[in-house]
Amino acid sequence: MNLQSTFEGVQIALEQLRADKVRAFLTILGIGIGVATVTGMGAVIAGVKGGINADLEAIGPQNFVVTRFDQTQVRVSGPGKPPWEGKPRITPAEARVLADLPSLQSVTVHVSGQADVKAGAKELAGVQVEGIGPEWPTYMRGDFIEGRNFLPVDEASARPVAVITEELATRAFGEGRPAVGRSFRLGGNEFQVVGVYRPSPNLFSSGKPIWTSIPSRAALKYLSMDDDFLELWMVPQPGYTQAQAMDETTLTLRTLRRLKPGAEDNFALVRQEAFADMVNGIMNVIYIVMFVLSSIGLIVGGVGVVGIMMISVTERTREIGVRKALGARRFEILWQFLVEAVTVTFVGSSCGLIFGTGGALLLRAVTPVPAEVPLWSVAAALGVAVLTGVVFGIYPAFKASRLDPVVALRYE
Repeated sequence: MNLQSTFEGVQIALEQLRADKVRAFLTILGIGIGVATVTGMGAVIAGVKGGINADLEAIGPQNFVVTRFDQTQVRVSGPGKPPWEGKPRITPAEARVLADLPSLQSVTVHVSGQADVKAGAKELAGVQVEGIGPEWPTYMRGDFIEGRNFLPVDEASARPVAVITEELATRAFGEGRPAVGRSFRLGGNEFQVVGVYRPSPNLFSSGKPIWTSIPSRAALKYLSMDDDFLELWMVPQPGYTQAQAMDETTLTLRTLRRLKPGAEDNFALVRQEAFADMVNGIMNVIYIVMFVLSSIGLIVGGVGVVGIMMISVTERTREIGVRKALGARRFEILWQFLVEAVTVTFVGSSCGLIFGTGGALLLRAVTPVPAEVPLWSVAAALGVAVLTGVVFGIYPAFKASRLDPVVALRYE
């Protein structure tokens, strides 16, 4: 085994690819699809995780949510009782008590739903409506480009006022026309626009978002929103840790609900990291499934490698006999043919790496997902090339190394 034999093996492998273009194409295609899948999914997962961490940092990693049940722990199973059964709803009254705790900076009531929007002759069906307290901008990156947010007095008196997104303002009132001070009907009730908001792009938004934010009390009063899943967005007071704020919140809610010592909580406190962990878990499952499917492409490519290498062994039988007669050892013959097999799979792997990287860059350009190709996926692609070449090339290489030199020299 030396550098010259390795270089010769690479040259011969490339000549074999040029000689049988159809078989070479199928081999490269199978391996390329497998590697492109691994590379592309690696880029998506890295981008999603990076985007989640960035959004989490923007929202506030110390923040947490009080909910009726922990959505991050829900598992798909057969028929049975819903996870919220036996757990009372979170109420605005509890929010007011929690807001007085020294460990909490703010407590924001949040409900959500959908309603039809009508502004003059224009109608928009199924617009997302966020019924929320006036502190909501602290949870969302963006800017007011016109007007203001609704005030605590608007929340307290359940005034029918609204903040709408820039895209909703354009669709409802026309591009470039002022929206503040104008009215529209939301679910049949008249609301006045007090502000126009431009949300910053994030991982889970697509295109230009269309939604409206209204005081939570107005949502419950005018839109009869379902408060079964009302939740509270909690911001710890500076100087307090998340754990301290969560402990004080838990103790207060248990006291308000008269839960006995040892009784299970009938509410849930969900850290922001839990939502990130849930999404990461889903992405990892998707990646495993895609990895298994990509293995089919690698197997198809591997079968092509066996075919190409067996043809190479047959065509070069006399050459093998001459080399053995001149003193070439079995390992040297084995090594040369393994180099050829790895070269074939390396070409397919390189093509897959190029397409996978190109797909990731395209995804990054047209979506909010900050897809990036991590070094580990490149290393995995190259590792797959070597492993596939060795696994599927070992039999032809072993067969070549075991040829009897006398028989090989007589081969026509």
